[in-house]
Amino acid sequence: MPRMQLGRPTDVLRAPSLSIDDKRAILAAWASDLYAVESKPALRQLPGTAEPVPIDEVQSALIELDQRCQP
Repeated sequence: MPRMQLGRPTDVLRAPSLSIDDKRAILAAWASDLYAVESKPALRQLPGTAEPVPIDEVQSALIELDQRCQP
């Protein structure tokens, strides 16, 4: 089975094999301080990703996910 590439928060949103709950969990973890880049608190980097992303990008993806789930 090919490994999923999740380099950006939008990749999480587009992943058809992930449930809404899985997407929310990944994005919430990505937004957490655990993945903050040392000396650059506005950036987050998940292990295995090529580069850090701005926290604003992660939060925007969470907002978009929530909007998709509203009736």
